Formats: sequence, C-alpha cells, structure tokens
Amino acid sequence: MANRSLEQEGSKVTQESLAGKAIATRDAYGAALYSLGMKDDRIVVLDADLSCSTKTIKFAKAFPERFFNVGISEQDMVCTAGGFALAGLIPFASTFAVFETGRAWEQVRQTIAYSSLNVKLAATHAGITVGEDGASHQALEDIALMRVIPGMTILVPSDGYETEQFVTLAAEYDGPVYIRLGRAKAEPVMPSDYRAEIGKGYLFEKGSEVCIIATGMMVSEALRASKMLSERGISAGVLNLSTIKPLDQESINQGVQGCRLVVTVEEHSVIGGLGGAVAEFLSEHYPIKVIRIGTKDTFGCSGSPSELLRNFRLTAEDISTTVIDRLG
Repeated sequence: MANRSLEQEGSKVTQESLAGKAIATRDAYGAALYSLGMKDDRIVVLDADLSCSTKTIKFAKAFPERFFNVGISEQDMVCTAGGFALAGLIPFASTFAVFETGRAWEQVRQTIAYSSLNVKLAATHAGITVGEDGASHQALEDIALMRVIPGMTILVPSDGYETEQFVTLAAEYDGPVYIRLGRAKAEPVMPSDYRAEIGKGYLFEKGSEVCIIATGMMVSEALRASKMLSERGISAGVLNLSTIKPLDQESINQGVQGCRLVVTVEEHSVIGGLGGAVAEFLSEHYPIKVIRIGTKDTFGCSGSPSELLRNFRLTAEDISTTVIDRLG
C-alpha cells in the first residue's frame, strides 16, 4: 500500500478535479486511477508510450512498480494486460482510442474478450474534439468496433464526476470493459447526488414531444438544445446513455414514451454507435422516428474542438434546428 501522505494527496487530486469544474474526462481518469492505486494493490496500469497524454503519469509516479510502459506496441500491451488479469491483478491498459480499438482489435477480441479476461481498456482522445491532431487521431469508429465484440462492456462518461465513478466501478466489475475518454474539457452536467451504475442511463427530464438521447460530452450540448427548444415551446427530454453496452432498455422506454421523435447525439459515426444501438432496439420494441446526429460516414479533420463541433453540426444549435425541422 502507498504511504499516508500519498493517499491524502491522491484524495485531494480527485476532489479538486470534480469540484464542479470543466475538465477533460482523461484528467478525471488519471485522478481516479491515482486514487484506486492507494486502495488496491491489485491495480496495475499499462501504457503505450503516451502516459502524459492519457494521464496515467500520475499513477506511474506514485506506483512505478505497478506501471508498465510497453512502448509503441499496442498489441503487446493488450496481451500483457491479459496476462496480468490471469495472475489475479486488475489491469488498466491505456492509449489513444484510435490505436487501442484499431491496431489492437484482434488482440482485444481473441485474447481479452474471447476468454472474458478482467481487463479494462481505457482509451483517451476519442471523437473529433481531439482537435488539431486531425483525422488520423480522431477515433469515430471505436464504439462500433468494441460494441460488436461479444461480452464487451462500453462506458462513455459525460463529465469528470461520472468518469471518476465509472473508473471505480470498472475496477470492481469482473470482465472486459472499454472506457471512452476525451481530450477536450467537458462541462460538468451530472448532479452532485448522482451515483453511476453500469448498464443504467440517467433521465434528466421527460419530454412530451422529443427525447434526446446523448452520450459523452454531447450530453451538455443536448441539455442546451433542450433549453432552446423549451423556449420555442417544444418539450424535449434528455437521456444520458453513458453505458452503450449493455443498453439500458428500461430508461430508453421511459424516455421515449409518448414522444413524436427520438434524436440520438454522439461524437462518433452514426454507423454502429449510440444511434445504431438505440435504433436497433426501438425498431423491434417501440417503432418511432429516430434521427441520428453524429459524423456521417466520413473521417474527421483538423481544427479546434469548437470549430469541429460546428463543422460536423454537433452543437446545441444544430440539434435544436434538426428537431424543429423534423417536427415540421
């Protein structure tokens, strides 16, 4: 176990990170790992030479004997994490989302998921808000790639507070987990009394005409869109589906009942992500018009996060405009 001074420092970092601030979910991940390391010697962390960017550097400095930089070798990192899991440890394997789900997909499927190993895949720099790094580093397919793998649990926290809770829950959960994290700051949206639960969504409010289902940092845009629509006399509820798999069918049913339209919003391709999962479920159980807002079968491009959100029509203004147009 770490000494008391480190434990106190780790708690301080987590509390400061979540004190109503707009912070990147990757920062909250780093703070949560640091805190977990104080409490459980089974936690080990692996990184593919990106610890400063993934924020695993905090854990690395505090627990060098439990941190492993495998270099630019994502496939090796995933397989090594599987070995740690077989030894009874709880490994968190971190790198950029485009590399963890792309370069190491075969190893994730064959080594981790096929054997149901207790490995946590924490991928940062997901979505277009990676920013100026451009299309090569903007993972817009990662949810789809992980969602199709049998037995994979997928978590996409909306802010730092939810991230901290999900990292802790992932450590307690027995089985493979994919945690999708971002580079840009995410506005705090979850209430202080919120308690995350894997497989459960959070309905901010019930709309009588529209249900906006969002995930990740798009939840804040959905909430702003709901307010804009309310000012236009349109009742739009917002459901945060921070667990993409398993899908919270009960919350979806609750949110869409009585509505005329469902709109999904994600910082991901509309193919195979949140929108696909929701549309698949509703087409079988509650047929209703579903509009998917996300990237449209395209790669990203370079720009600031705010410029890219506008370019790909993922802002609150774009969401509200789409709803108004579709309602006629």
